Amino acid sequence: NPNLSGALGHLKHTKLKVQYVGPLSRMEKKNTPIRYDVLALLSGPEPQRTMLEEKLIDELKGKDLNVLLVRGVIEAEQKSDELENITVFNYMNSVQLEKAINESEIVVSRSGYTTIMDLAAMDKKAYFIPTPGQYEQKYLAKRFKSLGLAPCCRQEDFTAARLEEIKLYTGLKDIGGQADFQKLFRLFDGE
Repeated sequence: NPNLSGALGHLKHTKLKVQYVGPLSRMEKKNTPIRYDVLALLSGPEPQRTMLEEKLIDELKGKDLNVLLVRGVIEAEQKSDELENITVFNYMNSVQLEKAINESEIVVSRSGYTTIMDLAAMDKKAYFIPTPGQYEQKYLAKRFKSLGLAPCCRQEDFTAARLEEIKLYTGLKDIGGQADFQKLFRLFDGE
């Protein structure tokens, strides 16, 4: 403790020798000007990904918010579109995504563990919408809500007004510490 994964990454009873290496992220926090009020990161299986996309566009379009929505749909060519106050990209590579996260005040996303580690490494405020049927995402979202780190709700319950709840939460921080790669790679040397 503290950690990001809660019961998902910490066995109560095991005879195995366990080494915790800390959160792993390809992202790095950079001090950049905030360009977007909301970054909506979409991912996950269909049809839930599309259902969330439609819900977010319906709720955020026309609002007094500068929104960047990354659909998470890999295609042969990167495309973008403007829907009033929403800039939509079909996908972003890692460098573009890191820049977008750094330039965003808040992130609305699924509560998958990789996303959580990235947002924690970047000290971001987030609003989580777990993928229906993904119980680990539901657990993590509820855990962060109960810890006062990030609000969450079910996909069908999301409204733009719910983003105001973020003010009541501290945001994600790298509460699990930095990964010790020397310690991690020693495991492969048999030390």
